[in-house]
Amino acid sequence: MKRSERRSAARLAASQALYQMEIADKGLADILAEFEAHWIGREIEGDSYTPAELAFFRDVVSGVLRDQLPIDRGLDDALAKGWPLKRVEALMRAILRAAFYELRNRPDVPARVAVTEYVDVAAAFFGPEESGMVNAVLDALARQTRPAEFAGGR
Repeated sequence: MKRSERRSAARLAASQALYQMEIADKGLADILAEFEAHWIGREIEGDSYTPAELAFFRDVVSGVLRDQLPIDRGLDDALAKGWPLKRVEALMRAILRAAFYELRNRPDVPARVAVTEYVDVAAAFFGPEESGMVNAVLDALARQTRPAEFAGGR
């Protein structure tokens, strides 16, 4: 299995883990152990979960928790006026946080790759309108966070 597929699986798992942490009020150690033991690379209710790059999964989940305040501030600034992050549905909030963490802290991942991957995660759970909103917010954040990658209209 290619590294890109394992990273895609890690992004999906990280978004789901962040969501679970918020709605079930679970701690980092518990959620990492649960996902690594029961979800990642397993078959659940007939759905097979691709093996994820565990180090990448752990980095995204723990990084979002570590940097949540500046991540949330940046997302609030990027969202439409009158629609703060706290009004965004919990899973979408988790997806946005994970994506913005990557844009801020993972220069090894091209910005366009991070945006596309998390838009795909959003599209797996939401309709075209919501995934379009995720795309717009992440594209704006990517251009702000990594302007050099977008210089010259590339």
